[in-house]
Amino acid sequence: MAGEPILEIRNLRTEIELTSTVVHAVDGVDLYLNPGETLGVVGESGCGKSMTGLSIMRLLPPGGRVVGGEINFAGRNLIELGDDELRRIRGNDIAMVFQDSLTALNPTMTIGRQVAEPLRLHRHMAKAQAMARAVEVLDLVGIPRPTERLDDYPHQLSGGLRQRVLIAMALACEPKVLIADEPTTALDVTIQAQILELLDRLKAELGMAVMLITHDMGVVAGRADRINVMYAGKIVETSGTRELFEHMHHPYTQALLASIPQLDQDTSTRLFSIPGIPPDLADPPPGCRFAPRCRLATDHCRSNEPPLSGVTPGHLAACWYPVDGPLERPPAELPSQAIAANGSRPVLLEITDAVREFPVGNPLLPFLSPGSVKAVSGVSLVVREGETYGLVGESGCGKTTLGRMIVALEKPDGGKLRLKDTDIATLRGGRLRRTRRDLQMMFQDPYASLDPRMRVGNILSEPLVVQGIGDRRSRNARVAELLNEVGLPPNSVDRFPHEFSGGQRQRIGLARALILNPAVIVADEPVSALDVSIRSQVLNLMKRLQAEHNLTYIVISHDLAVVKYLSDRIGVMYLGRLVESGSGDDIYNRPAHPYTAGLVATIPIPDPSLERGKQIAAVRGELPSSINPPSGCRFRTRCPRAQQKCADEVPALRPFGPAHLAACHFPLQEPA
Repeated sequence: MAGEPILEIRNLRTEIELTSTVVHAVDGVDLYLNPGETLGVVGESGCGKSMTGLSIMRLLPPGGRVVGGEINFAGRNLIELGDDELRRIRGNDIAMVFQDSLTALNPTMTIGRQVAEPLRLHRHMAKAQAMARAVEVLDLVGIPRPTERLDDYPHQLSGGLRQRVLIAMALACEPKVLIADEPTTALDVTIQAQILELLDRLKAELGMAVMLITHDMGVVAGRADRINVMYAGKIVETSGTRELFEHMHHPYTQALLASIPQLDQDTSTRLFSIPGIPPDLADPPPGCRFAPRCRLATDHCRSNEPPLSGVTPGHLAACWYPVDGPLERPPAELPSQAIAANGSRPVLLEITDAVREFPVGNPLLPFLSPGSVKAVSGVSLVVREGETYGLVGESGCGKTTLGRMIVALEKPDGGKLRLKDTDIATLRGGRLRRTRRDLQMMFQDPYASLDPRMRVGNILSEPLVVQGIGDRRSRNARVAELLNEVGLPPNSVDRFPHEFSGGQRQRIGLARALILNPAVIVADEPVSALDVSIRSQVLNLMKRLQAEHNLTYIVISHDLAVVKYLSDRIGVMYLGRLVESGSGDDIYNRPAHPYTAGLVATIPIPDPSLERGKQIAAVRGELPSSINPPSGCRFRTRCPRAQQKCADEVPALRPFGPAHLAACHFPLQEPA
């Protein structure tokens, strides 16, 4: 990595002109990228990290333009180049992997044409030659049977395969610099691990320099050589990876790392959270932009902008009062009800052999139908009053379908779902409506689940109106009470959902779930769309409200660290079946099922030593089709311990300790 940087940015300033204002998205950024190195760029949403990458590529959104600075690549300032000259570099010497593979790929073009396109444009290859190279690149990124995939369209591929196609397109011309903008955000932890390993391998084979843009500190801990931390359009700290994690100097870096739930987190204590929200970049505050949220800020910080400086050239921070090392603070205890033992609590919800299948094809021509999606296949579990039961697994494992069955949004094809003494599956009409008071749901996307044409006051009071509870005055009082409980101002009742931040919208979703005083709340990925700082605020809020109202949660998430922090017991689902259940310590420290162990091994740990020293192999391969799942144990096609018995017999759940069950013929531990 010695020698001149391959890419160097000096005082980059990018603005986005809106109808009535100008957003200063990137404001004086300096960074460099050495040949063969991975540079991590981290920070909250809206901090300018993606806009920095788009500025390098000159692919800014409408109204966006670079207004100052230099972007030097191979001795040339890219800002000064004309469009034709820039096109010869973009996609050829500098390539980008975009965040959302489904929207980044052209839905009307085949995979083969899209991968071959940069080769035909930049290398002037004939069609046959470009297609042959496309097959090579698809094989390089690990796509099975690449020749057969050339005529597929993006919608025919899974999320993991689409992301590999994006990487193949970026690598087709063997660029010198690869900008990976949140390349694994929308993926399961298992596929995320495969994509990150793929980028590491390709970087080594092709000698590329990689700019890895992400909000996940665990990802950069395991992959980056250096890290730049961004806040409100500026670099606030830059350092080597180990140095940053062990001796961070900026309070924002310190707070960002402290906000992340760790696997060894004490679940009886509150998570640290950064107060407030990032500033509006259309009107940024004077002085240090982090000062309004910083516990160390003084009047000097609020009026004077600190320079990016440090004792050593390799570790710089923009702070008047730098810190040294991770945040140490006395743990704040949660209310005792939230951590009380729940073994003696009464059973509130009992699910027995639940089955849900969705037919595929034309219902008028069933003989042409390829079958049905086996979403949930014989799941049984028990949830006690006042506890939190976590459901984890990859996308497509059936956890959301099971959650929708619990709140009666899906009708089971078989089995029983009992809330106390009532079988939810048999209810109809008025009885079902009344029972739904006790069954509420927090949806994954807080914006899409809120009616954009209704004010928040009407959104929250609507369930009371539907259930015929109270008059207008009492309903308004209940809405005001709930807004106060979830930490929103009283004037929120007159505002629309789009006027709130993501974290505030999730608080509105939680308030709507609480409005009828339910017995059970199914929280489907309640914090997946939030930054780590806002996520910790919502998790603390959920724990506090559970203690105050004796709530029972069923938390569905692919973030295993979040589930471990929230849950008393955890169930692991794979392709429609429950393969293991137990306490957090059982699942994370003593897993019996190979799938569970593989899931845990894929969790990015925000500690360079631990993340780079992992020994357990993660889950490999793609999830099989739920239309035609494997016989016997459904995990056997990806399991390193599979034998013929796994194909012939469906394994039954067996005990491996108190309340610890797993369904495996060849488990990692001996059964109890």
